[in-house]
Amino acid sequence: MKLLLISGSARRESLNGKLAAAASKLAAAQGVETDLVSPDDLRLPLYDGDLEESEGLPAAVVALKSRFIAADAILFACPEYNSSITPLLKNLIDWVSRAGSSDEAPLAAYKGKVAGLVSASPGALGGMRGLVTVRSILGNIGVLVVPTQFALGKAHEAFDDEGNLTDDRAKKSLESVVSEVTRVAKSLA
Repeated sequence: MKLLLISGSARRESLNGKLAAAASKLAAAQGVETDLVSPDDLRLPLYDGDLEESEGLPAAVVALKSRFIAADAILFACPEYNSSITPLLKNLIDWVSRAGSSDEAPLAAYKGKVAGLVSASPGALGGMRGLVTVRSILGNIGVLVVPTQFALGKAHEAFDDEGNLTDDRAKKSLESVVSEVTRVAKSLA
């Protein structure tokens, strides 16, 4: 079982990056192989169909897409911008959805994958409103998104200096998403 973990933010001190890293530790403790995407791997050009037609998929997209294909399940840590998804997350979802060649199946990196959604925000709702949009996008491209999700409110107060969650309830909630994603992915494998 291999779990790919992605934050929808490339900021160095991203709260969602910290949440994805915390989820990676919890998954590893459950015996799951993890692949935590670094912020540098998310610096993709803005999706442009003309660029794709003239040059093909950029090398960074090909590398990221291969990690999606190799994963059994994906956990998205989704920042909320103005009650919705970040442009960075939407852009990477769109790029990874593109076929790399004419013999590649449509949406090869997504179809049949299982995903979990989490979010972190300094606000009280924890980024929950943006998860609705991410769930809709992923469902429309063939991803089975598990019902359990977690939104961490006041996330700027939730991590210690090493990036560990300090609240046991938050840790249990995050662990439940990780567990459900891996359980469902294993049962479908």
